Amino acid sequence: MKNQSTKQTQMRRCVNCRESKHKSELLRVVRTPEGNFTLDFTGKANGRGAYICKNEICAAENKKRRKLDKSFKSALPAEIYDAIIEAVANK
Repeated sequence: MKNQSTKQTQMRRCVNCRESKHKSELLRVVRTPEGNFTLDFTGKANGRGAYICKNEICAAENKKRRKLDKSFKSALPAEIYDAIIEAVANK
């Protein structure tokens, strides 16, 4: 039986560089049930989520390669990619 006092860390994988990191080190992009895309800074928004590293290199590469489009299987608006770069720059 597991000890209830030990808490597991929540690891997630960046869609761009494929590195596993702690959930707090990544930025979450969400497709809401209505089909809109938003940035989720709380990590608890309702909808399908994908994670990206909070560094400029990964964000710029993601915009170039459009990895989030592949992850969500639909095209993200250019404003979302710009918002990711802005959010990462303002950490």
